[in-house]
Amino acid sequence: MASPLPTVAIVGRPNVGKSTLMNRVLGRREAIVAEQPGVTRDRKEMPASWQGRDFTVVDTGGWLPQGAGDNASMDAKVSAQSEKSMEGADVVVMVVDSHAGITGDDEGVAGRLRGRAGPVLVAVNKVDDEAHEDLIWEFIRLGLGDPFPVSALHGRGVGDLLDAVMAVLPDEPAGATESEADAGMVSVSGQPGVDHPMVSVSIVGRPNAGKSTLFNRLIGDDRSVVHDQPGTTRDAIDTVVETELGPIRFVDTAGMRRRARIDQATEYYSLLRALAAVDRSDIALLVIDATVGVTHQDQRLVERIDGAGCPIVVLLNKWDLLDTEAREAIALDIDHRLHFLGEAAVLRVSALSGKGLNRLLPELRGVIAEYRRRIPTQAVNRVLRDAQAAHPAPDGARVLYATQGAADPPTFTLFANRTLPRTYLRYLERRLREAFDLGSVPVKLRVRRRSGE
Repeated sequence: MASPLPTVAIVGRPNVGKSTLMNRVLGRREAIVAEQPGVTRDRKEMPASWQGRDFTVVDTGGWLPQGAGDNASMDAKVSAQSEKSMEGADVVVMVVDSHAGITGDDEGVAGRLRGRAGPVLVAVNKVDDEAHEDLIWEFIRLGLGDPFPVSALHGRGVGDLLDAVMAVLPDEPAGATESEADAGMVSVSGQPGVDHPMVSVSIVGRPNAGKSTLFNRLIGDDRSVVHDQPGTTRDAIDTVVETELGPIRFVDTAGMRRRARIDQATEYYSLLRALAAVDRSDIALLVIDATVGVTHQDQRLVERIDGAGCPIVVLLNKWDLLDTEAREAIALDIDHRLHFLGEAAVLRVSALSGKGLNRLLPELRGVIAEYRRRIPTQAVNRVLRDAQAAHPAPDGARVLYATQGAADPPTFTLFANRTLPRTYLRYLERRLREAFDLGSVPVKLRVRRRSGE
């Protein structure tokens, strides 16, 4: 679903400070920043505001000419993402490095931008003081107008740059604000008249399992860079898609590995962003490479996601590459290694061809309904009363009263006369799941002890 807000794309060759400038515009660290070039690979879009004007700012990977760099295939895909932003943005800000002067790659970016119909501004970065402002005039040779001296790191000159951007930014379409507000709410099927925040679905898994391919398939656009090199995705990239269930935000995350195997600061921050995306999500799609099978790291990921209270749908990707014997083996592997997931759905798909993905939206519909389920207090107490009658707790412990305190996921508060053993709480949780068909979502039980009973 296209953003109703005007877009400002930040483009340029690698390592000129594009992500630092985006963070400065947003006023917080959203994009991962490191000194080595090539950290940003995908397009990252975030809502921003300046002087009362709302817009979408787009961070892009560094543009390189075809065949350049040590990894030409990857560079070509990152550059293609950058070119899409150049073509589709309302305003383009080209970032250059004042210390490096005009390079051949800067000339290449400028050559593409000179043919644009829309406005282009040149931001000369790393001008940290007035003594270096004279360095900006060299960049008039790019043929894109007078350059703006900025220091993205320190914020110097960024306000003047944004004032210039606002001056050429097109007006918002009529009703854009209202549409954006409506897009943030979705009515749950089966509960007419009840509005909830937009559903957020994160796509998680180990590196090279096919997450970005799945993300691009779901949103209908090559938004994430897809490559057979593990660790291609560095940041959490999200896109809102209009579906039959209403708008859904899909979030592509970096591949998760054990921290002991992470040897780069960039990968470490990618992991933190991926975990934060899971914490903010309503549902997690766990992508498993069916040609590899369920690994110990997949098990650890499931435990981490489940601990966040996030329902899980398992996608066995690359299913079409398996023969009959391999399919039987991984089915047993799922039952053995992921048995603690309970009744979580397992879909057999091919992200590359789209085969099997027609089952995803119906599955999400059911999970969303379970995740947001509200159960009457009378029904909750009836189930717990019957459960305790069938199997009393040890040492005279008992639940006196219970109520559902929250949804997203279903959370029940139990008022008990004394401490309830963990094993007994698991028994009560199982009875609640069975009675109210909550098999595929996490269920939280909070116990409050009443004295004097």
